[in-house]
Amino acid sequence: MHQRTLGRDLRVSAVGLGAMGMSQGYGPNPGDRAEMIAVLRGAVDRGVTFFDTAEVYGPYVNEELVGEALAPVRDQVVIATKFGFRIEDGAPVGPDSRPERIRAVATASLKRLGVERIDLFYQHRVDPNVPAEEVAGAVGELVQECKVRCFGLSEAGAETIRRAHAVHPVTAVQSEYSLWTRDPEPEVLPTCAELGIGFVPFSPLGKGFLTGSVDSSTSFTAGDVRAANPRFTPENRTTNQVLVEHITRLARAKDATPGQIALAWLLAQHPSIVPIPGTRRIARVEENIGATQLPLSADELANLDELAARIGVRGDRYNAYHMSLIDK
Repeated sequence: MHQRTLGRDLRVSAVGLGAMGMSQGYGPNPGDRAEMIAVLRGAVDRGVTFFDTAEVYGPYVNEELVGEALAPVRDQVVIATKFGFRIEDGAPVGPDSRPERIRAVATASLKRLGVERIDLFYQHRVDPNVPAEEVAGAVGELVQECKVRCFGLSEAGAETIRRAHAVHPVTAVQSEYSLWTRDPEPEVLPTCAELGIGFVPFSPLGKGFLTGSVDSSTSFTAGDVRAANPRFTPENRTTNQVLVEHITRLARAKDATPGQIALAWLLAQHPSIVPIPGTRRIARVEENIGATQLPLSADELANLDELAARIGVRGDRYNAYHMSLIDK
């Protein structure tokens, strides 16, 4: 597995693994915890060293799963988790990045993960009630205490990134980015490149849509976040299918899968981009890793860009509430 560097010196595998779906988000949760642990450990065996979780995934249980799975290989991996939500009755109810809350989450996450230091601690969503400087300062104190190694932001706008980075170095920004979600390109990606900040795309496969496994006839089970996602209405899926059809044709020509094309496109955008596709299956881990060995020519990249720009994407990527949590 190729390695990439986030920020100044956080070395990770070129493709990571997002663990959220092992506990929530995509229909009924897998009942076999041992199976999920096997997938996480199998990913390490295949060269993945970068794993993403958060206290709100579950809540809490995803951190426990990741911590247990990676305990035997702790010195080989980088674990990222997140703070930034208030949790009541087992569900996030709004942003909360007060310094005291950040410290409390760090303490609890360290225990659930079973580690002495959090490798990368993201603010999960920007809190409009807490200045970015206070957030950065609070995480900076945890860094000084060796409870946290690196500071990150998720779904933060360019101005917030600059303000936080001026107080404490931001190692990585995590936001949704893929061939059908291009929001970070105008401002966030140039800001990260200028400041030497890594970029970590979540949902790099468009919540499965870019793999070609979802079409207008797909039915989503109870608990699947896509069921209430505007971009995944049957009508919007039909419109958005044109992009997937082109990706699929290119994949066939290159003896690859559509998902590998989508990941290879991301990897080609900048050497400090590290996507974190999620999965519950080791076969998908192997497929995703294969994208690191799939070069795309300048013409192929340009054709994908042109098609994506011309077609566009129909439907917001979140419902109204979750769109309101995204920092502009």
